[in-house]
Amino acid sequence: MVRTAAALGVVLVLGLAGLAGEELTLKGSTTVLPIAQLAAEVFAELHPELAVSVQGGGSGTGIAALIDGTCDIADVSRPMKPSEWKRAVDRGVYPFHWLVALDGIAIVVHPSNPIRQLTLDQIRDIYTGEIINWKELGGPDLRIVPVSRDTASGTYEVFNEIVLRKEEPSAQGILYQSSNAAVAETVARTPGAIGYVGLGFLNPAIKALAVGEGGTYLLPSEEDVIAGTYPIARPLFMITDGFPQGVVREFILFVLSDEGQKLVKEAGYVPVRRVN
Repeated sequence: MVRTAAALGVVLVLGLAGLAGEELTLKGSTTVLPIAQLAAEVFAELHPELAVSVQGGGSGTGIAALIDGTCDIADVSRPMKPSEWKRAVDRGVYPFHWLVALDGIAIVVHPSNPIRQLTLDQIRDIYTGEIINWKELGGPDLRIVPVSRDTASGTYEVFNEIVLRKEEPSAQGILYQSSNAAVAETVARTPGAIGYVGLGFLNPAIKALAVGEGGTYLLPSEEDVIAGTYPIARPLFMITDGFPQGVVREFILFVLSDEGQKLVKEAGYVPVRRVN
C-alpha cells in the first residue's frame, strides 16, 4: 500500500527524537519509497527513541545526499554510475549496495484502453515518436500521450537502457513526472496516456500491459520477475557509506529480515528471498 505523502516524496518523520543523535535519514528513489516507509514505521515502533526521516526525490537525489553526508541510506532503483562512484570516493565515501527487493517496471495505460499487450519495439517507437496514435496498434483513434519519469529517476535510467536502448525519448508532448505516483495519477486521468511505474504503484485506476519480446508476452508477475523472464526487471537497493554500524546496520538487517521482507511484499514488490 502506498501512502499519499510518501508517494509524493515529502519528508515523513517517525518515532520520537528523545535522545540526542538518535536519528536515521533515508533519501532517494520513489520506487523504493514505499518499502522504506513501511520499514521505517515498524522500525520506529520498535525503537521509539529514534527519529526516522524518509524522503523521495529520485535515485540520483539519494546518491547525491549520501555523498554529501545529508542522509544515512540512499534508496536507489539502479546501480550507481561510474561518475557517481568517482565523486563518492573523492569525497571519502565508499558505497555499499544492499539488495533489498526486486521489481518489474510495469507499462501502464488508462483502463478504458482496449490494448492488452505491446512489444518492446512498439513501446520504444511510442517514446521516440514513430507511433503517435493508438489506432496504429489496433486500438482506438486516439493520440498517444507518453508519460515518463524525469531524468533524475532510476526508473527512467532502467527504462531508457532496456526499452529505448539508451536513445533519448523524442516523442512530442511527453509528460515528465517527478515520481511513480505522479506517473500513475497522470495515466489514470488521461485516456490516451501510456506510462511506466514500479510494481508497488499498480492500482485499479491504471491497467498494466503484457510486454513482449520474441513472441512471448508477460505481465510483471512475481514469478517472472524472479525468473528473469519479464523483460523490464531490476534490483532495488539501499546504499550505505561502507559497511554500516549502529542504527544504520540495525535498520538494514531489519529490512533483510523475515519481517522486513514481508513488508517488501506488502509494498507490492518481490522479496529477495523466501519468507514464511
